[in-house]
Amino acid sequence: MARQLFLGNRIRRLRRREKLTQTQLAERLGISTSYLNLIENNKRSLTAPLLVKLAKDFQLDLQGISEDDETRLAADLEEVFADHVFANTELGQEELRELALNAPNAAKAFLKLYRAFRATREDHQTLAARVEDGADLSGFDALRLPSQEVSDLIQMHNNHFPSLESHAETLWQRGNLQRHELGQSLQNYLRRELDVRTEFITSAKTEGSVRRFFPSERRLLISEVLPIPSATFQLAHQIGLLELDAELDRLSSWHGLTTPQSKSLAKIALANYFASAVLMPYGEFLEAAKFNRYDVEILEHRFQTTFEQVCHRLTSLSRPENPGVPFHMMRIDIAGNISKHFSGSGIRFARYSGACPRWNVFSAFTTPGIIRTQLSRMPDGATFFCIARTVRKAGGGFRVPQNRLAIGLGCDVKFARELVYADGYNLDRNEAAVPVGVSCRLCDRMNCRQRAFPPAQHGLQVDPNQRGLSFYYSPPPP
Repeated sequence: MARQLFLGNRIRRLRRREKLTQTQLAERLGISTSYLNLIENNKRSLTAPLLVKLAKDFQLDLQGISEDDETRLAADLEEVFADHVFANTELGQEELRELALNAPNAAKAFLKLYRAFRATREDHQTLAARVEDGADLSGFDALRLPSQEVSDLIQMHNNHFPSLESHAETLWQRGNLQRHELGQSLQNYLRRELDVRTEFITSAKTEGSVRRFFPSERRLLISEVLPIPSATFQLAHQIGLLELDAELDRLSSWHGLTTPQSKSLAKIALANYFASAVLMPYGEFLEAAKFNRYDVEILEHRFQTTFEQVCHRLTSLSRPENPGVPFHMMRIDIAGNISKHFSGSGIRFARYSGACPRWNVFSAFTTPGIIRTQLSRMPDGATFFCIARTVRKAGGGFRVPQNRLAIGLGCDVKFARELVYADGYNLDRNEAAVPVGVSCRLCDRMNCRQRAFPPAQHGLQVDPNQRGLSFYYSPPPP
């Protein structure tokens, strides 16, 4: 069954941008004014023929015409109103969706205000903790999260940047790169084409850096603590920074990057994307991924990369004419902090309120180095197949221990049969799926033993004479 598109607000903005009345636009589309009025008020969906006609008459990109933005906006609003500060505000999902659809600018302004409130609250908590500890307050700066803005940029592009893919393919041709000597090939290219000399130095001389470039000396230092795949990645990253400076600046000029820190972080993230495309060229990598049924460890050995690098690359294979399985990915530390996330599968990540502890990425720490699998079902019935494994970041010797992280990778269950990890699963049995949520505040499953907070839909109920499955919920009396 085709999904209905309710894009009334976008049609109204388009009409006003073109300075057309409803009657004029209705005539151009060959429909009645009353029918257009129903579309603009989201009382009728936009049909495929009308969508094609709009795209043709107004030179619109069909890929950009979707309700995904409004869906994400409504989801963000739902999470914000799950905050305890709105405990007595009764706003349902339908109302929040209507706000996102009919007044997106107002909704975005509200989210901006909430982010400012949240940052101020976190600043206050941090400042209070430092005062209590007697710490020096000089140089105290407000907490901001440019990483979230960069995540929004990557999500907006569906983690696919065709211009960077094209430059990576060109580098293989111009540089005459060799797969089994890729690191040396990149060093030769740096010296021959960019007049940059590469030096691998001891950890004692790195001053805490694994890569350091001196522009005036045209000298690139790479730390010996990096394993070969990571060192090769840093070589490609440096080439991207030097050769694609203008393109990286262009991609980082998005209005959603509101601070210099966000723009700089975005530039680094995009250079990382380029490096990934160099180490794992799109066509060759996708062919190998499909042939090996997305076996991450085989791909890791085939392309002489790391587990995390392969997982990152798998999320970027969305070339329209030759796509791979749409994956989501997240990276967490042992404290549960999410340092990276991207949703190509449609799964929803919380922006403000942590994550569900039942996701297998958290339990990966109990079996280091072993891939764990999970069939997960969200409260709305959406089902995903996920894998998770721990990885280790290189340290600097005995006094600088290695950092252990966990990587989670997953896809919609309809793609699971393409993955080797799903063999043996009965993917058609919903009861085999583990019930998970977005976060405790956004999940209404009351029988979860791992609940850390009461859900936004239910107030805290405490009965001294009765203990429920969770401390945050006591069942009603019989």
